[in-house]
Amino acid sequence: MSAGQPIDLWSWVEWRAERTPDRPLAFDEHDRQLEFGTLRERGERVAAGLLEIGIRPGTRIAWIGPTRLESLLLTVALARLGCEQVPLIPIYGRRELGFILRQSRPDWVMVPGTQAGTDYHALVRESSPADHGPLRILVTDPDLPEDPGETLEPHAPPCDDPTRWIFYTSGTTSDPKGALHSDGTLLGSAIGLDEPHAFTECDRVSLVFPYAHIGGPSLLLSALRVGHALILAETFDPAVVIPTLSRHGVTLAGSGPAFWQAYIAAQRAQPDRSLFPDLRALIGGGAAKPAHLHAEAREVLGVPIVSGYGSTECPGLAYNRISDPEEVLATDGRAVEGVEIRIAGDDGAAAGPDEEGEIRVRGPMLFRGYLDEDPDASCLDSDGWFRTGDLGTLDEKGQLRVTGRAKDVIIRKGENISAKQIEDVLGHHPNVADVAVIGLPDRERGELCCAVVVPAEPKRPPVLSEIAAHCAQYGLMRQKIPERLEVVDSLPRNSTGKILKSELRSRFADA
Repeated sequence: MSAGQPIDLWSWVEWRAERTPDRPLAFDEHDRQLEFGTLRERGERVAAGLLEIGIRPGTRIAWIGPTRLESLLLTVALARLGCEQVPLIPIYGRRELGFILRQSRPDWVMVPGTQAGTDYHALVRESSPADHGPLRILVTDPDLPEDPGETLEPHAPPCDDPTRWIFYTSGTTSDPKGALHSDGTLLGSAIGLDEPHAFTECDRVSLVFPYAHIGGPSLLLSALRVGHALILAETFDPAVVIPTLSRHGVTLAGSGPAFWQAYIAAQRAQPDRSLFPDLRALIGGGAAKPAHLHAEAREVLGVPIVSGYGSTECPGLAYNRISDPEEVLATDGRAVEGVEIRIAGDDGAAAGPDEEGEIRVRGPMLFRGYLDEDPDASCLDSDGWFRTGDLGTLDEKGQLRVTGRAKDVIIRKGENISAKQIEDVLGHHPNVADVAVIGLPDRERGELCCAVVVPAEPKRPPVLSEIAAHCAQYGLMRQKIPERLEVVDSLPRNSTGKILKSELRSRFADA
């Protein structure tokens, strides 16, 4: 970052608005547009409106934010007030939402009203812990509160870099974990995006994943730094998203294998015209890349796939570059600006080139720890390296290859799903004597969630619809509900009693 440039989010809003106020920051599927200057003006008015209803600097605000222009405005308005933000993805169910509200204890929860059949006001009220007391809920749909702004004090950038964000990740345990971030750590992630993608002011970058993921505010900061525009869509419906990206001239389209496959399929269905004539690359990550996708992207769309690796705790730490040759693009990237990656063997010592071990990282986007301090003892080693729980190798040129996961998670369309959490829920089913939940390769999802069950009543084994209904009753979000069921007589175990999930994956991967 250049000397004299700001660190905090609102200062970046002002910095960009002074330079290119009339340039577009974002478009949406309804062809609405938000300029950088308007972001600052309306952000001030929304901040004043929030102040008017009693929200003060330092207030902890949880918000459920669809990927829409209003979510960008709410983010910067809360930053203008100096609030602490807890972004929540709209797909959380009662179980996840209840845990997060109980742990984070927000002062307010902001919700979008009823969307896609979900009444979020009712969902938050039903999920609120009994000992929380009256929870203040603000419905932000259709309008955010706005006020002329005379009550706002002049913005004073913080002299340090305080924790301002709590991003929740399902991780590898049965409950989500709240990763603590600052505007500075998000800025580190945004800076890391720039060089690999060769962003310019002329770029138009898709933001069609849930904005409340850490990647959403990171992309917002990237747009403020560089001046490029974002193209937003609330849900990934190819029939809506693809024409939207086409109309607005997308140059970099994400955000993972399921998205890329949809773009390729749509172009194949219309071979006589280019859907995305200005496209430079497909970008993203979050799931394993089928090898055939690279060749298909080149053949059908004429562009490379430029992917990366990261986590909620340390987002966007490794990326490939648009100029890389095909053999390099097939890897999971190399360290971005300011990041160090090492591979640790079983004894913690550094592994040699191409030797597999745990991926450990340090960098400017590394989180500040968890809201619940208990996990901290194991997530950082004695030298401050973050233990990702993922397995991988580094070659002599620093190219990372993720080879597996020490953590027991399933990555479905970029979402981390805890196998243990689903196993805990299925363990309460009266006709489940034993269970293992595994991820199986899937062309569309990256991985699908498969429950392998030993029935308590072998003559009347459970069926998938029964398992799904049980999980829904326990409040699991729909993405965590098993999409496949395998019934077995017993689960394979080693001499210590540990379930051999690799054996189950091999058995059922091609079934």
